[in-house]
Amino acid sequence: MVTTSSLNLVFTPTKPTSLSWKHSFPSPFTTANCTRRQNRKAYRFVVFATVLADPKPTVLVAEKLGKAGLELLKTFANVDCSYNLSPEELCTKISLCDALIVRSGTKVTREVFERSGGRLKVVGRAGVGIDNVDLSAATEHGCLVVNAPTANTIAAAEHGIALLTAMARNIAQADASIKAGKWQRSKYIGVSLVGKTLAVIGFGKVGSEVARRAKGLGMHVIAHDPYAPADRARAIGVDLLTFEEAISIADFISLHMPLTPATSKIFNDQAFSRMKKGVRIVNVARGGVIDEEALVRALDSGIVAQAALDVFTEEPPPKDSRLVLHENVTVTPHLGASTTEAQEGVAIEVAEAVIGALRGELAATAVNAPMVPAELKDCDLSAFDHGVEDLFPLLMFIYLVLTELAPFVTLSEKLGRLAVQLVAGGSGVQSVKVTYASARGPDDLDTRLLRAMITKGLIEPITSVFINLVNADFTAKQRGLRITEERFLLDGSPENPLEFIQVQIANVESKFATAISDSGEIKVEGRVKDRKPHLTKVGSFSVDVSMEGSLILCRQVDQPGMIGSVGNILGEENINVSFMSVGRIAPRKQAVMIIGVDKEPNKEALKKIGEIPAIEEFVFLKL
Repeated sequence: MVTTSSLNLVFTPTKPTSLSWKHSFPSPFTTANCTRRQNRKAYRFVVFATVLADPKPTVLVAEKLGKAGLELLKTFANVDCSYNLSPEELCTKISLCDALIVRSGTKVTREVFERSGGRLKVVGRAGVGIDNVDLSAATEHGCLVVNAPTANTIAAAEHGIALLTAMARNIAQADASIKAGKWQRSKYIGVSLVGKTLAVIGFGKVGSEVARRAKGLGMHVIAHDPYAPADRARAIGVDLLTFEEAISIADFISLHMPLTPATSKIFNDQAFSRMKKGVRIVNVARGGVIDEEALVRALDSGIVAQAALDVFTEEPPPKDSRLVLHENVTVTPHLGASTTEAQEGVAIEVAEAVIGALRGELAATAVNAPMVPAELKDCDLSAFDHGVEDLFPLLMFIYLVLTELAPFVTLSEKLGRLAVQLVAGGSGVQSVKVTYASARGPDDLDTRLLRAMITKGLIEPITSVFINLVNADFTAKQRGLRITEERFLLDGSPENPLEFIQVQIANVESKFATAISDSGEIKVEGRVKDRKPHLTKVGSFSVDVSMEGSLILCRQVDQPGMIGSVGNILGEENINVSFMSVGRIAPRKQAVMIIGVDKEPNKEALKKIGEIPAIEEFVFLKL
């Protein structure tokens, strides 16, 4: 039996609240109804708490899970294994469950969270990708989402090598030929792997394991990954190159990158045109990183000799898919993690994460962990019953976000996201310096949340990792990313928590040379104006633009007509310009023009901008 009770409480801070907190995190609660009283900063919250008659929580397992994981869950919870539920059946059952475990086949939509009535506390994804879970809805409803990102690494790497060798020796085609009663030895002559160059695109856990195995087969291995430390790559005999360099010299290309806005259809007509004729491609990552129609064209033209695919943009792919039916394509139905050992490992990993979440712990595998402070200061406790102190951290978080923290959180992430997109070359991002300018002392400005959001902006655009306050420092360290912080103490009133935030990336090349400061680092700086994040410096150039939508950065000779020239090109392509700003050293010298656009310009429009004689360089950035 489940009962739901509500509690009204008023939170009235008696003095300015610090951005500092010291303790651990509570379990999430659902909150609603925030109102302000006249003349006082008072907030009213209605907090809903779920009380269970059964002391054991209930976990709904909606897709098959390894036996070891189920046994672990049963030691802590009541486990309901109900497979192949329709969306309506899932919504009906979910109000009786505290946790839900799925694989990739079950869609956990906003309706699921709404129908849970606030009882659902955690969703566990038995695997890496969380494309099938509505993260925004989960967060809004106070539900934690965890995944199992490490247990299937070896299985995925082994499957990549299996597809590589099967493709090179035409195993699948020869097998089908014999079973059709044919004996075509001369038709299925393959190619050797020894001495060939393999480009590993995405040098994370799986990619590095593929590289090790390919080295054992006598292949020369190169790689591209903006975050791969060069020393780790060199330790296993791998050279790090730029994306363009890697795909242009490879005989084989193996994909191990996440699907993000930056990698979506990155293997398109333009990328294929840069490859050696006869290249062979393996994809055990995500289907969406390849433009499938472009791949068919590359196969038909002979640019790509063969492809071996375990993943597709649409799964399962259409029965009449030209790509799947192509005679030079080997396919498997998303089997990368499908080994007995990997399935058991994933089951244990997700079970441990779900149990931890139900106990009120936040694991490093949480993908939407609430970034909340855990200390409430200066509040009237008279209205609270015994035990309700556990709500204090949540109320502090709400107050901070509503009053002053939110715009700086957004600014931090956008600065990190912008800075990493300016990086070029294959050396990898390893050293980042963050400077905070504030009139507040260290005790009144805890920067952990801001640092976590900068880390989020730096890492998430090009990886499948989801960064939160719990795992930010761990993930940065794991990827060889060293983040140092510096505080610049200002004179004046501490009413405003921060004057500006500056992010610098050292020891890297830049796609936009103007972003390199006088000291040699990529440097971007931002401020909050009217509670909106603004970019105020790029390299040594002062600018002032709102950090929203997408940006085109141009270095140009400062002369009349430049804004009109670029605006006309974008207008011809029906691309709306939301704002423009120009920062210059001096009249008629160099200047930086920043243009805000509502959507990404096509390649032809960008080419035309680059051909304007006075424009010396430009770059397109997504925020």
